This record gives sequence, C-alpha cells and structure tokens, in this order.
Amino acid sequence: MITLPPEDRGLSPHTGYTRAHWEATADGLLAAAWRWASPRGARLDLPGRPSANGAVSDGLEGYARTFLAAAFRVAGGGDPHDWLGRYAGGLVAGTDGGDEQWPPILDGGQPMVEAASVALGLRLTRPWLWDRLDDGVRDRVEEWLRGALRHVPWPNNWYLFPFTVAGFLESVGRGDAGTARARTRALELLDTWYRGEGWYSDGDGRAFDHYNGWALHLYPVLDNHLAGVGTPHDQRLRDHLGTFSRLFGGDGAPLHFGRSLTYRFAAASAVALGAVTGHTPLAPGVSRRLLSGSLRYFLDRGALDGNGLLTLGWHGPHEPTLQPYSGPASPYWAGKAFVCLLAPGDHPLWTATEAAAPSEGPDRVFSSSAPGFLVQSANGVVRLHNHGSDHVGPHDGESATDDDPLYGRLAYSTHTGPGTEVADNHFAVVVGGDRSARRRIHPLGAAHGDGWGWAASWHRPAFTPGRPAPPGLVVQSATVAVGTHELRVHRVVGAPDGATAEQTGWAARTSTLHPLLGWTDQDDLTTSTAFTPTAHVPRLTGPAHGTAVYAALASLTPTTARPTARAVGTGVEVTWADGSRTTVTFDPLAVDHVGPVRA
Repeated sequence: MITLPPEDRGLSPHTGYTRAHWEATADGLLAAAWRWASPRGARLDLPGRPSANGAVSDGLEGYARTFLAAAFRVAGGGDPHDWLGRYAGGLVAGTDGGDEQWPPILDGGQPMVEAASVALGLRLTRPWLWDRLDDGVRDRVEEWLRGALRHVPWPNNWYLFPFTVAGFLESVGRGDAGTARARTRALELLDTWYRGEGWYSDGDGRAFDHYNGWALHLYPVLDNHLAGVGTPHDQRLRDHLGTFSRLFGGDGAPLHFGRSLTYRFAAASAVALGAVTGHTPLAPGVSRRLLSGSLRYFLDRGALDGNGLLTLGWHGPHEPTLQPYSGPASPYWAGKAFVCLLAPGDHPLWTATEAAAPSEGPDRVFSSSAPGFLVQSANGVVRLHNHGSDHVGPHDGESATDDDPLYGRLAYSTHTGPGTEVADNHFAVVVGGDRSARRRIHPLGAAHGDGWGWAASWHRPAFTPGRPAPPGLVVQSATVAVGTHELRVHRVVGAPDGATAEQTGWAARTSTLHPLLGWTDQDDLTTSTAFTPTAHVPRLTGPAHGTAVYAALASLTPTTARPTARAVGTGVEVTWADGSRTTVTFDPLAVDHVGPVRA
C-alpha cells in the first residue's frame, strides 16, 4: 500500500495533501505495479481479466502508462528510486525482437495508444533517458514508434497519439515529412471538433466527456508548453476550465459520466495542466483543491487493492463502469494527473493555501450551450443535466446500438452512478413491452439567469436493435433548474396506440420524483450502481397516444416542494409555492421563469 506523509491542514485545509503526497502516491503506484514486471521489464503484466486486446497488449499498456506517470515524477522532482533505469531496460527488451518484443502498431490497435505514452515519457525525460541510450536502441525505438505514423487511428482523440509520437521525434531531431503530416492532420481535425466554450467533441459527433481534459486538451497544450510556443489551444484550455472546474463535488469526486471512468483522478489532469502552463482562470489554491480532492477521493474509497494496484472500476472493482478495451493496466491512465508535478516545489500551485472548490460555494446554476449542459451545485453535490452529449457516430443510424447508460441519461452527478439493472434519470416510450433508449441527442439550447437555468433537446426513441421505431415518433425534452429543484418536461409526438411513457428519477438511497402533469401512476424500483449495491429509483408512468406533455419535479434528496402545473399550448406552466412561475413550451421552444428563485 501507499505510505503517505502527514497531512498539512495549515497549507491544505480542505484535503491535507501537499506536493509530497503526490510524489509519494506516484512512487507507491509505480512500486506496486513493478512487482508484476516481465523478466526483462518490457511488460507489466498486472493481474486480472485481460482486455479484448489480449494479455500481451495489456502488458505493454502496463509499461507505457506507468512510464508516463514516472516521467512526470522524474521530470518534476528527480529520480530517487531509479525508475528510469527500469524503463530503459524495458525499451531494450520491447524492441530487440526477443521474447518480450512489443506488438506492432496497426490500424486502430491498442499499441498506438501506448506509443503516445512512451513517446511523451521519452520527451519529458530526454536528458536522463533518451540521450543516454545506445544509438541502436534509439533507432529501434523510433522504428516501433513510427508505426503510429503509418497506420490509421480511430476517428476521434486517437489522432493525437501519432501527433504526440511525431512531436517527440521532431524534438530529438528525427522529424521528417511523415511527422509533419501526422501533426498537421491531428491539428486540422482538432479544429473541426472544437465546438466553443472550451469544449471539443471527441470525433465528428457530439461526444463531450472527460476525454476533453485527459486527451483533447492535454496533448496539444502540453506539446506547446514543452516546445515553448503558444497556440489557440492554450486559450481553449482556459475557457474549458471555466466550466469544467464546476464539475467536481465538494468531496473531490468528478462526475460519473462518459466512458473510461476507471481512469479516475485523470479527470483532474486538465486542472493540473492549466496550473502548470498558466492557461487557467483558477487561482492556484483552487487548482490544488480540485487536484488533491480528486486524488484523495479515490484513495480514501478503495481504488487500490490489497497489493496497492489500481482496480478496474470506480471506488473499487465495478464491471459495469468498464469498456471492452479495459484491461488490468487501463486504470493507470490516471497517471496523467501527475502532470501537476511539472510545477516545481516553489510554484504557487504548491505554495498557495488551498481554497474552496466552486461547488463548495453558494448554490449555483450554470449552463454551457456548446455541449448542451446544465449544471447545478448545492451543498457540494454537482448535478449535470445532459442535453447535448451522446456517443453515436455521425454516420450511424438514429438508433445506433443498445442503450448507453454513460451518455444517454438525462442527468448525472458526483454522488450517483447510472443504475445497472434499472435505467435511472430516463424518459422512455414503451411500445409493445419494448422500452425505448435515448441515443442520438439533438440539442435545442441552454441558458441560465440569476439562480435558474435550462437546457433542452430532442431525440428519436430507439428500440431493440433490429426493431424499427414507430414512424414519426419524437421526444422533446427540457430540464429547468430553479434553485435546487429540477423540473423535467417532455413532449411526445407520434406515439402509437397502446404506448405508455415512463420517467425515472435518481438512483440513490433517497430521491424523489413528484408527478406534475401527464402521469397517472408511480412506484419504486431498486438497482445497483458504482456507488452503492442498493439504490432506490422512483418511477412515473402514464398513457401515451399521439401528442402528450409530461412534467415532473425531480430531486436527488427529499423535498417537500409541491408546485402545481397546467398545460399551456405545446408545453406546461408550473406555479411554485411562492407564486413564481416557470413556463416551458415546444414548437417553438421557449423557456421562462418569473419571480424569485427558491432554493
């Protein structure tokens, strides 16, 4: 297990963590992982079920991802444990054609991902590692890395892997037309994926998630920083952190939203990068509060097993959090957060007194129209209402594949995860016993005012793959945050005879879902999540035929609020206990709130 130094509550009143805690965590993670090294050190064959890529690829992943963490550790604070000596041996064994030879980099193959970590690690540690290697070893490493330049990445953040490989090769005088092409292509694509307000889509669709921070911002901005140049990517990171910094709970938790969540505290890597490079709107004490809060959140909640290894899951092991590409070493992308160690000990990131995180201040409502997000924070809990991010490729059909609980839900939080057995925070149309999924999300807008805000979208309900949706069936949805309350309004168009509508609430130990309009029945379901083995999910049901409007008041915690509602035009008008009114109409979309905001 990791041995941490004593807490410093004077310098870090919120977490007790200092730079020394980050160094000790890096060293502890590396020491535990290296106990599973192959005889010559080219692989770290960590225990656990293999990924879909196979055990050999997983072993390379163990080497590469821990190497990146070691590189941040060494480049920022020296190498008291001779980590680079071990990784130097692995470079030799992984490229000399022997029994530990690394698998080749092919189109869409996992080794392309790991090549980027190897290349970035070599760039960060060049004076102590690359420059001391024999010429033959350097040539062999270059030849292996160049596979990333000759093969096709997946059409998303993967284009930044050959970009990163090319950046390293150019930094050591080995650039050519191939490296230039890789870098130009990646930057061109990155510009097309930029949607504004600091948010990139992860590819040509509308996938907005943690990959923004730990990939789409990290690789180009760190490349700029190491090269000593400035580009528009720097300002984009600053803009991103203006929103993203609001998405950490008061306990340090990032949102349980999007894929690859087993990377855990890598979610804070963009915060660290902003502090290191200066491209951040956050004060140093706030940046460290977010960073250390995220690290401590997972260390305190069982992210490490008895051998000191990061597990596949969220707090502890949790299979539904994973993807097919998740293998025993996958969680070590968490090491990207150690980019914070590039800030020396006398940097304000480490010397400033910790300050409160944005979610620890007054209750707030905030919107970001580029990704279609509406954000509420209250009592240190952050809720994200999703009306713009999905994981459907631009060329996929409207229904794509099965339900994706990590993107398709109406809301996510820092205290809850999607239900495993029951779809929480979900609006479904049920036709012939087949419950619809929300796949491709079409944003309609998002905005906020003083203590309130809204976001809206529409989607075509998707049913069991192979079963076509009823023609003309559309669901329009809006979430209005009024103080700490969540008003959820839906309009179903084109429902066939015999259809019903369902709305579920939060999967939590205590949550409420109060019917306002269109609902006739309610009950409770149970499910498990990454946070608890048993969670309560309130559910509302009602008839759906032709066009119908539904409204409900949802809350993550018990509430006694009981507003009234009436149908108006193509929507609903809600009157609150203090006389204030919230109106939502569709066709055309209009959202308004008049009167005081009640928390």
